[in-house]
Amino acid sequence: MVTLSRKFSTTAVPNPKLSQPQPQNTTTTQFFIPFSQLQQRKPLESRLVSILDGCTHLTQIKQVHAHILRKGLDQCCYCLTKLIRMLTKLDVPVHSYPRIVFHQVKYPNPFLWTALIRGYAVQGPFLESVVLYNRMRSEGTGPVSFTFSALFKACGAVLDVGLGRQIHAQKILIGGFASDLFVGNTMIDMYVKCGFLECARKVFDEMPMRNVVSWTELIVAYAKSGDMGSAWELFRGLPVKDMVAWTAMVTGYAQNGKPREALECFERMQDAGVKTDEVTLVGVISACALLGATKYGNWVRGVAESYGFGPTENVVVGSALIDMYSKCGIVEDAYNIFEGMKERNVYSYSSMIVGFAMHGRAHAAMQLFHEMLKTEIRPNKVTFIGVLTACSHVGLVEQGQQLFVTMENCFGVAPSANHYACMVDLLGRAGRLEEALELIETMPIEPHEGVWGALLGACRIHGNPDIAQIAANHLFELEPNDIGNYILLSNIYASARRWDDVSRLRKLVREKGLKKNPGCSWVESKEGVIHEFYAGDMTHPQYAEIKRALADLLDRLKAKGYQPNLGSVTYDISDDEKKLILMNHSEKLALAYGLLNTESTDAGCTIQIMKNLRICEDCHAFMCSASQVTGREIVVRDNMRFHHFRDGACSCDNFW
Repeated sequence: MVTLSRKFSTTAVPNPKLSQPQPQNTTTTQFFIPFSQLQQRKPLESRLVSILDGCTHLTQIKQVHAHILRKGLDQCCYCLTKLIRMLTKLDVPVHSYPRIVFHQVKYPNPFLWTALIRGYAVQGPFLESVVLYNRMRSEGTGPVSFTFSALFKACGAVLDVGLGRQIHAQKILIGGFASDLFVGNTMIDMYVKCGFLECARKVFDEMPMRNVVSWTELIVAYAKSGDMGSAWELFRGLPVKDMVAWTAMVTGYAQNGKPREALECFERMQDAGVKTDEVTLVGVISACALLGATKYGNWVRGVAESYGFGPTENVVVGSALIDMYSKCGIVEDAYNIFEGMKERNVYSYSSMIVGFAMHGRAHAAMQLFHEMLKTEIRPNKVTFIGVLTACSHVGLVEQGQQLFVTMENCFGVAPSANHYACMVDLLGRAGRLEEALELIETMPIEPHEGVWGALLGACRIHGNPDIAQIAANHLFELEPNDIGNYILLSNIYASARRWDDVSRLRKLVREKGLKKNPGCSWVESKEGVIHEFYAGDMTHPQYAEIKRALADLLDRLKAKGYQPNLGSVTYDISDDEKKLILMNHSEKLALAYGLLNTESTDAGCTIQIMKNLRICEDCHAFMCSASQVTGREIVVRDNMRFHHFRDGACSCDNFW
């Protein structure tokens, strides 16, 4: 482990290389230059530094270096510091050319030392920068603010908080850097990268001066850690909120599953007159996708076009809009965006392929994949997630297996655990549970919860409690507090009438104190207002009307042969109680609201429902019948895929 030399922590030590007795002012004596010559050299040095700053190739730097040597400036730290910094910028290895330049200087000043230290901090090996710092101190040279900034950068790069704390102590002991803004900001960055957010906050709180970088670094750190409360507190205290700070909040809310807050924040940003860029737009578009809010999505698209980031011209925003419209249930609009893009990349193709897949349009996904292969764009991991998901959702087992083999052999994309999860889902849904289990057991990488979850879900479809138990045991280790795995296994046991196992699992859930996430569905009104419904929820202002509309719809469905699927309720209660629970499922409440709040002129329009959990078998059958009786297309997005109910049938062909 590299540490700072203690004996050099506070005082400079004479140069050990200078063993011969030397006069007190050696440097001055050996390098005395008359004032008139200095006046002539300064403009030359400044001109050479300016020329170096404009160099873009190594050959140009070597030409300037030759000029420096011819002019007798081979010991000029000012010029050589810039030379080394430019070599680092062009990725010239520090240990070669820059180090040779450095060693030819007899008395390097702090800035020249720092240029070399910074080179190692940027390129690595990072710990070499600390070794150089120790040597600099041993030779009697004190650090400057840029020295500490480079060292903190190196510590952050190798995630060595212990070494970072030693350098922090050096900064305090040497003194003179407490009010240095640049040093303070790099300290915050180092502690954040090392995962010590509390230390970063302490540095921030003790800084006598801060700028927008100081605030934004911490805001982003809090957002990444999921603490949006602290991020908002800091943001509110920021005196001048620029585009970067606003973007940090918008993307933070979106990435932490708070799409409403992301949209509200973006709206405030627009009201404040702050300009936006494609990063902000992608963040807020992803929030619209999470919420399934088409009205907001259309508004954001208009904002994007007003700033010159329309999907036709901007591939990043275009790809995000494809994803958004797909997740809002309007895959046709997503494809229109795709078709209108002047430039497409792997992300736009992948977003469209995944969009087709989640809507059950496997053949469209496969066709687009083959069209992509005819271009120069190569598929990536997300592309293969899309095509494998498409195969899984419609049962194209052989095609999926062929793609899985070719993705690495032909395209150099090594299968990840997510790809294996797709394959397990593909085999499992097709009823090939033993084959799916064998695939998991022979994986070259460790299976994650998604892999075992796919197998457990397949066991529910095909009623195999024995393999379900194997999958669940692994999930209980990987996700001990995820109640969903316990509930799913309990449902499988209940379907197999293994009531003792059901009682055992329920007892285990009670002992662990686990709580079930309530089923939640939401719909967007014509005005763009999101209306949420929870299972059994009676708080909606229109609840009485919703209840009557639902009862009326149920009577119409029963007349057409619908009967509640009581097996969707696993509680040991009476049939009447089961029917009551089923009729209060959140997606049924959302459907009744949607039917109530569309005028007669809207007859035939699509009702779109978003749901946080997988749709149950009874609700699936209910939606099929409702689409036939009402003449409406009903689109339900659950946590697995989209279901398009039309004329009594679902796009998934009951394969979900």
